[in-house]
Amino acid sequence: MSTDKYKVSGKIQLKKIATKEVNESAKRKLKDLRKELSDLQDTMYAHGKYSMLVCLQGMDTSGKDSLIREVFKDVNARGVVVHSFKVPTDKELKHDYLWRHYIALPERGKIAVFNRTHYENVLVTRVHPEYILGENIPSVKSVKDLDDAFYHDRMEHINNFEKHIADNGTIILKFFMHLSKEEQAYRLLRRINLKEKNWKFSSGDLKERKLWKKYQECYEDLLNRTSKEYAPWYVVPADDKPTARYIVAKTVIDTLKGYKDIKEPELDAETKEKLSDFKTQLESEL
Repeated sequence: MSTDKYKVSGKIQLKKIATKEVNESAKRKLKDLRKELSDLQDTMYAHGKYSMLVCLQGMDTSGKDSLIREVFKDVNARGVVVHSFKVPTDKELKHDYLWRHYIALPERGKIAVFNRTHYENVLVTRVHPEYILGENIPSVKSVKDLDDAFYHDRMEHINNFEKHIADNGTIILKFFMHLSKEEQAYRLLRRINLKEKNWKFSSGDLKERKLWKKYQECYEDLLNRTSKEYAPWYVVPADDKPTARYIVAKTVIDTLKGYKDIKEPELDAETKEKLSDFKTQLESEL
């Protein structure tokens, strides 16, 4: 399966893109992909020149948490780090809005997963512009200053930020988990009906659900403005969780395999020449 069909390569309309796709063998295939991803990350770590940033965005209940668990569960613990960005802290608000994301970027050889990302700064804050006031930006006196141009400027800042880190060896993949409003209702009901899932339910989810149309409009705008060849967006049908996980895993693996220069380093000539002697020395100790 080619994952290119999910890539945002031109202007898209979310209402014309399916939220559900079912691959009956997705669970089985994902098991094989997890092992392959683990091996690729080990090689990337040994190579030490690239890192990877995986960005996940989506409406509440779109399956981001479980996707991270299922896709990356076999990757060496030292090789993958997950960051879940919440409401900015007081310290974070004393810096520019990209600061907390910049300092969370992965080291060379590692994969970082952003569960909610720097795009919250042109998404949630666009739906709730009053949040911007907490940043104390000199040019912003009131929400009246937060027009489309303000958010489009921010998107250009983000494009430049991603271009900078891509030029310095960070492979960027961004996934929008495209969930239907109906499926979200089922998943929220499940959190209510299953006692062990009650802790996941928040009345705030219902308040945000009323703003569904506005969120979809904002997502569509940012997808069209910030999907670049160096940092592409993929619109992943999220109504079927196993298939969504498979699509993300396949995209990550296909992308890494496309970097033909990522190889395990060879031993220096002197060490390689003496391998036989080292082997003999160790065997003599057994």
